[in-house]
Parts: sequence; C-alpha cells; structure tokens
Amino acid sequence: MTQFKAFEGNFQGEAAVFLQAGKYEAIMIPGVGGNLLSFRDTESGYRFLREPADGEMEDFKSNPGIYGIPVLFPPNRYEDGLFPWKGEVYRFPVNEDATGNHLHGFLHTAEWKVEEFGQTKQESYVTVAAKVDEQHAAYQYLPFRFTVRLKYALSENGLSQHLFVRNDGDKEMPCLLAFHTAVNAPFAPGSLAEDYKVKLTIGERWELSDRMLPTGKYQPLTEDELKLKGEGLYPFYAPMDNHYTAVAQNGRNRMELTDTKLGVTLVYDVGTSYKQWMIWNNGATKGFFCPEPQINLVNAPKVELPADEIGLFGLAPGEIWEETARFYLK
Repeated sequence: MTQFKAFEGNFQGEAAVFLQAGKYEAIMIPGVGGNLLSFRDTESGYRFLREPADGEMEDFKSNPGIYGIPVLFPPNRYEDGLFPWKGEVYRFPVNEDATGNHLHGFLHTAEWKVEEFGQTKQESYVTVAAKVDEQHAAYQYLPFRFTVRLKYALSENGLSQHLFVRNDGDKEMPCLLAFHTAVNAPFAPGSLAEDYKVKLTIGERWELSDRMLPTGKYQPLTEDELKLKGEGLYPFYAPMDNHYTAVAQNGRNRMELTDTKLGVTLVYDVGTSYKQWMIWNNGATKGFFCPEPQINLVNAPKVELPADEIGLFGLAPGEIWEETARFYLK
C-alpha cells in the first residue's frame, strides 16, 4: 500500500517541506520564490528537475530562475522596464544589462508562506501563497493587491500543480505569468544527454529583435523545429532562447522528454491556458533546459496585436484565474 507523507525539514540550510508518495519525492522551498525545487523517482534514481547540488544553495538563492519550478510574475522581458497598463505606465528595474530590459518579475525571489501541508489516502501536498499588498516589496512596481497560491501534490500519478490568482484590490490588474521550469536531461543515472529527445506543442515562432523582444512577426520553422513539434529532437541540438505560440495537440499542451535508451517519457502537461512557450537551453549546454509555459507574449503590453492573441488580460476586482499542470511518466 502506497505511503503518503508531508513534513517540514531542512534542505541545505533552507526551511523546506518534503512530500513523499510511494516511489516519488518532492521538496518545496517556500522562502525562495515558492520554488518546487525537486521532483524525484527514488526507486529508479530519476531526478526530473535541476536542483542545487551540495554547496550550491548560494547560487540557487542568487539565481533561482534556473532551478526547480520558479514562478515568473510578470514573466520574461519588458522593454526599458516599462509596463503600460490601463492608462498608467509602471516602471520596473532594468536588471538585464545586455538588453536594457526588465527580466522575470518579482515573485521568483520573494518569500512565500506555507498555508497548509499534509497527506490523505490519495496524496501528500503542500500549499504556499504570495500575498502582495502595500507592505510587499513588489507593490512599489506593481501597485495592485493580489494573491498567488500554489498547491503541489504527489500521488501514484506523479506531481500535480494547481495555480490560483485572485485580485484582492479595487482596480483591474494584469495577470501575466510563467514557470521557468528547469528539466534535467539526462534525468536518469547512466543515461547521456544524447539519449534524450524532447517534443513540445509549439505553433509559430515569434521573431525577436536584438534586444530579445518580439517584433510582432513570425519566422518560418526550421526542419529541426518541425521535429520539435513532431517526432522529437535532441534538446541541445543548437542554442535555444526561442519564443513560440502554443498549439495544443490531441487536446493537450505539453512537453514530452523521452529517454530513448530506457524507453521512458516524462510528460509535463501544462494546460491550454498557456498560449506561449519559451524554450531556453543555456546556450546548448548539456544537463538541463527550460520549457517555459507562459500566459502572455514577451513584452505584451507594448505589442500592437489583439490582446487575446498575445495573452494580455487582466482580472477585475475579486476575479480569479486558475490552471493546473502535471508531471508524470509513461
């Protein structure tokens, strides 16, 4: 009979919540971005997410965007740090010197609070939340009151994620979000990166300027990119920092990463509310890459295209947006 456990502990000096469900284990670090830092199959030795090795916690804390499942709100790049919204222009810090843009928002480095953790007969789970109001550091840049809540659960079916965003204020707020999910390739001991193929439900490729901002035009997919949405492709075939529309296949929006040596596939099913993908592979460096489900187009508030097409939408006072995702093996 499968055993389910959820308990508080310590991971390399950081307060953590540990989840266990049979052969699966996960580790949540609420104090650094509400990051689900680890998802493992302990029987097979699989480590699906990039997690800091011993002695790397300081690197994680200084650059949490490339470990685990970081929450980006608002995600990706904003030209000159400017964010126009409903007649106002909000100013974000320019934190990417190479492009002169703001990058990745304010929640992946913020402290999140544990609301609940526990276990049932079906799963172990943890719920964390970031509540932004006048006392939160992000409020000076995004002066809206809102709650972002994440529930992660482990069961015999893998790892599930429930995302909840609620506008707690009295004016319409932007709802732009992504996950900079860092997936290991290889994830299995004894396998090589060359044993892996990745498939993603991409559609069109957005043309990007030399500042990594969309021009509003598409580029034709290469033969390799057609394989990426078809039979699959080696994740490090070339440097990727590419932006695509998301087009569901078989009713699902997902990444599939296959270890061809073992015949095992990790599925990352992100839900159809994410209309864009970013794919980044750290300059084609073997070891990990980031398939990033994203609600909105990069720099969406400054792109002259229909709001629904580029995922630029808001929440009225009291409104809620939510979505689910899941990792599982097949």
